[in-house]
Amino acid sequence: MAAPVQQDEGEPEKNCPNCHKDIPLSRLWANDLVCSCGYHFRMKARQRIKMLVDKGSFEELYTDWKAGNPLNFPGYQDKAETVRAASGEKEAVICGTARIGKHPCCLFVMEPYFMMGSMGSAVGEKITSLFEYAAVHRLPVIGFTVSGGARMQEGLLSLMQMAKTSAAIKRHSDAGLLYLAVLTDPTTGGVTASFAMEADIILAEPGATVGFAGRRVIEQTTKKSLPNNFQKSEFVLEHGFIDSIVSRSAQRKQLAELLSLHGGI
Repeated sequence: MAAPVQQDEGEPEKNCPNCHKDIPLSRLWANDLVCSCGYHFRMKARQRIKMLVDKGSFEELYTDWKAGNPLNFPGYQDKAETVRAASGEKEAVICGTARIGKHPCCLFVMEPYFMMGSMGSAVGEKITSLFEYAAVHRLPVIGFTVSGGARMQEGLLSLMQMAKTSAAIKRHSDAGLLYLAVLTDPTTGGVTASFAMEADIILAEPGATVGFAGRRVIEQTTKKSLPNNFQKSEFVLEHGFIDSIVSRSAQRKQLAELLSLHGGI
């Protein structure tokens, strides 16, 4: 049993939105950003990769790919550069190859701190290229999604990524290869309507919001009140749209077992 993490006097704390307790950051980091009540805080993409893959096995692909401003949308270029500086990432998804429990795979992880993982042309191109790489090299794909949907600053070019990624996933599937998706909070909009829900096995983190349109839009359109847990992963599982809910601490083991069962080494 691990020794308890010592808290220094005056250590920064973070308030949990679920249990409303203040949690020392050292304790939160030691528990993979999960509160003792089970609430899963959002996690940066590289933190998640480090938590999941075999040490030293991740090799990043498409490192220099980033979106331009194809529609000359006012302020978009400046906003993108600001986000790049703040997040340390060039785009809203990280792609590469790795091993999980010694099993080789391709991996993409979306970055919540880059415009909430919004899907622009570069994101779609990176994910499409990863599935094409996986098909050529006969590798399964694991994808972690987090997104507010299509990136409005790129208009139709962003929406086109839904069809583009879906076609690449279909070719990968037709080659008899495995695609696993893990939905994290939030997975919404065009990402939900495309590659997030097209996996052979779809997992989700506890309490993750999963849906297309927002709750308020649906209530205004249908003129009906929705359940309190509407669009949460537990609700989505109950209605058959995902296969299982897996806590963060169990994800590495679960993914390794699934890779092993579906043709891993």
